[in-house]
Amino acid sequence: MVQSRAENVDAYLAEVPEERREALIRLRELCRTELRGFTEAMAYGMPVYERGGVGEIAFASQKRYVSFYLMRDEVREAFAERLADHDMGKACLRFRKPEKIDFALLEDLLRATAAAPGKIG
Repeated sequence: MVQSRAENVDAYLAEVPEERREALIRLRELCRTELRGFTEAMAYGMPVYERGGVGEIAFASQKRYVSFYLMRDEVREAFAERLADHDMGKACLRFRKPEKIDFALLEDLLRATAAAPGKIG
């Protein structure tokens, strides 16, 4: 998917490929449940969850995978062992197939992000 120009997350989800839509809707619901006090917005063409005006979580439907962005270093470090078996860049967790998304892991990452205080380091 080319970088989205959607103005909101509903419009973004309407334009993602049908085979990924259900998984991304589920991911959005998980973010909205676990990230209380965060604001849902669009930034860089993808849904982002901000606290204090700073994006901490984002997700996107890319050309070859679904990406989940985790901006907090301390959360990535705390989950290093569980993340080791996944396709992970510096802050991007990639799932090549929607049915392979580890929602239990994502839920734990979201909870840890929500519980983390202070600025992103």
